[in-house]
Amino acid sequence: MHFGFGGFGMILFWVAIIAVVVVVVKLLSDSTRNRDTKSKTPLQIIEDRYAAGEITRDEFEEKKRDLAQR
Repeated sequence: MHFGFGGFGMILFWVAIIAVVVVVVKLLSDSTRNRDTKSKTPLQIIEDRYAAGEITRDEFEEKKRDLAQR
């Protein structure tokens, strides 16, 4: 008796191993990304967003003024 570890059982085993690896890599990737964001100042973040074209010059200037008022 193989107890389900022949053929189909082996496929399920490898799918489970691959799924665990994917989850671990994703968790490590997310924690690295979050650490980078936490080390930046709010001004650096809006500068990066402006440089990437995510916000316009007017939005950048407005957000910069808002930060200066804090």
